[in-house]
Amino acid sequence: MTDQILISQAPTRAEFTPLIRLAVPLMVSLAAALLIGVVDTAMISPLGTVPLAAAGVTTAVLIILISALWGVITAISVQISQAEGARDAARVALALRSGLLLCLLGGGGAALVMMALYPLLGPLGQPKEVLAILLPYWMSMAIWIVPFTLFFGLKALFDAVGRPWTAVALSYLGVLFNVPANYAFIHIFDLGILGAGLASILSQCTSLVAGIYVLIRAPGLAAFRQRVTVALADVWSQAKDALPLCLGYAGEGGAYAVVGLMMGWLGAEALAAHQIVNALAGLAYMIPLGMAGAASIRVGLAVGAGNRERLRPILKASFVMVTLWQAVAAIAFITAGRMLAETMSDDPGVIDLAVTLFFIVAMLQVADGVQGTALGALRGMSDMNLPTIITLTAYWPLALPASYALGFLFDLGAIGVWIGYTLGLLAAAVALPLRFWALTRA
Repeated sequence: MTDQILISQAPTRAEFTPLIRLAVPLMVSLAAALLIGVVDTAMISPLGTVPLAAAGVTTAVLIILISALWGVITAISVQISQAEGARDAARVALALRSGLLLCLLGGGGAALVMMALYPLLGPLGQPKEVLAILLPYWMSMAIWIVPFTLFFGLKALFDAVGRPWTAVALSYLGVLFNVPANYAFIHIFDLGILGAGLASILSQCTSLVAGIYVLIRAPGLAAFRQRVTVALADVWSQAKDALPLCLGYAGEGGAYAVVGLMMGWLGAEALAAHQIVNALAGLAYMIPLGMAGAASIRVGLAVGAGNRERLRPILKASFVMVTLWQAVAAIAFITAGRMLAETMSDDPGVIDLAVTLFFIVAMLQVADGVQGTALGALRGMSDMNLPTIITLTAYWPLALPASYALGFLFDLGAIGVWIGYTLGLLAAAVALPLRFWALTRA
């Protein structure tokens, strides 16, 4: 019996090293995108609580759009991974080129949607003092969506073909540019929150242009530069794969964004505290998001190579690692929450509320990691529809009504809103692994 247990555990142990080699650079590069938001928050915070709240409103809506576009990026990543697993360079090149075209269309469309949403913020109950200064930053961050989507579509190639650290270097090139650009635009040229938006656009464009240069010039990527004809059918095929992913990710991101809007109903102080927690907790979310990406790529490679016996070991190893890492993040939020809040604000009310919210965020870290990783593994199998239904059900009929009830009907305020959101994470963390286990049953 002991020998049988050791044999069954061996494939799982064998997955730890390749997952770590892929997940760590994925997390580090994904954190770069969040670091741009953290830099924005840190640079805006000296301007006061109202500008910080304005950044919070913008982030709340950006989350919905970026989450939806993440479905496009994931669909591209899965197609490239499966083609690379089958050792078909022509298919990789086709998936990349059609994917970048889809990113351009999707990013441009999302930017227009965000611009069109601005007039609705007043009727949705956002504070008037926030809306009075919001428009320039709002429009600039809408434009930022386009280079963001194109860069991450290109990054999917580097990650899937064994060059994840190239993507890391490109991502942090933008971060390094963003810090001085933010300071110059906000504090030297006195552009206020508009300066933060302009710095974000230029930073993301810097990473994108550098990524294109690497693709064109790197000798090891020559096979993926081969001429392929991109037909409308190829783009449409990716779009069909991406649609349920977009709905699923938008369902999760949209629920989180509605939580941000609820914070706006509670006033600028609650919204500012939410922005602080959102900016820093977003960095911790890169752990499950990076592991989800690694699981998706590893599963996609296994499916492309016809090695279905590797699927469960991949997810088991992913769960072990993401649970350990999320537990560390939870401890950090509990022990260092006040120090983190004080670096972002000098308003005592904002700081005290942020500390409490950090404690609640700590409680949901492991569940967040489990549901995100299971979702990534299912994407790698091209299982799109049922996971989307599970995600939408967990957040919208369950989490948001609970958030509203606890926050407003039971008068628990911001704390109740976050507790209600946690219920959706717990539901998804149970249902998504069960789906993966059902699909991989021998």
